[in-house]
Amino acid sequence: CKMIWVLLLLLLLPLLLFIAAPQIRKMLSNGVCTSTAQLPGKVAVVTGANTGIGKETAKELAQRGARVYIACRDVQKGELVAKEIQTMTGNQQVFVRKLDLADTKSIRAFAEGFLADEKHLHILINNAGVMMCPYSKTADGFEMHMGINHLGHFLLTHLLLEKLKESAPSRVVNLSSLAHVLGRIHFHNLQGEKFYSAGLAYCHSKLANILFTKELARRLEGSGVSVYSVHPGTVHSELVRHSFFMRCMWRLFSFFIKTPQQGAQTSLHCALEGLEILSGNHFSDCRVTWVSAQARNMTIARRLWDVSCDLLGIPMD
Repeated sequence: CKMIWVLLLLLLLPLLLFIAAPQIRKMLSNGVCTSTAQLPGKVAVVTGANTGIGKETAKELAQRGARVYIACRDVQKGELVAKEIQTMTGNQQVFVRKLDLADTKSIRAFAEGFLADEKHLHILINNAGVMMCPYSKTADGFEMHMGINHLGHFLLTHLLLEKLKESAPSRVVNLSSLAHVLGRIHFHNLQGEKFYSAGLAYCHSKLANILFTKELARRLEGSGVSVYSVHPGTVHSELVRHSFFMRCMWRLFSFFIKTPQQGAQTSLHCALEGLEILSGNHFSDCRVTWVSAQARNMTIARRLWDVSCDLLGIPMD
């Protein structure tokens, strides 16, 4: 008799989860950007905006009237997305520019072209990223996670920083992750050559995003440029393309996972709301949230800044 009940429960459980999925997803996605801000005359750059969270972020900024640059590696895909956003929003000021964060020459070329074309930059959203890549290096010899997720955006932000200051009040939003809690900054193994784990390498890079945010915010106090890091939640995206295990888990628990549109809400909240007094903080579900002790260590943050400058050939001030 007990076995029959167990079998019935096992048969009914998937059905119950399917029925409850909308409520479950709503419960897990309670952060919604409520800003009514309109952005005519404002200029925004969103990295990795040809897909996922970045695409939804760019779409919303365009809907509000901003001049939006989709900065991505796959220009052809980016052009299709730009046309889609233009059609949906009626905003024709959506542009695509080549940006390969795994190559500092590409980053510098993007920044040079952007600065030549634009007089202002009000919103920079460092959204692009990679997750759980097999061990590999960028064009400049950096481990792929640290190279793209941290160093690439570090260099891009540095190159656009004066324009952000000139355009103040302005914002920088860095996408991080709850995975930062497992991260550590191993300065003796920053490029993963002594030991490497794809999962932990991702965590390390997400910790670096928060440390970068905190140190950048400290350095920009009084400049009119605000900086925030964001955990978007667990979101359906192409980020898990390198991991068969993660793709399987995503499919198995898809009803618990946010849509890209839901995942974009906290980025939009930090880009649009009046949060200047909270610069340097980490956000999740559109509110300030906890970070690990490692992510609050300003000694590590300052050292990571100096090491990053050294690796990228940026003069240290």
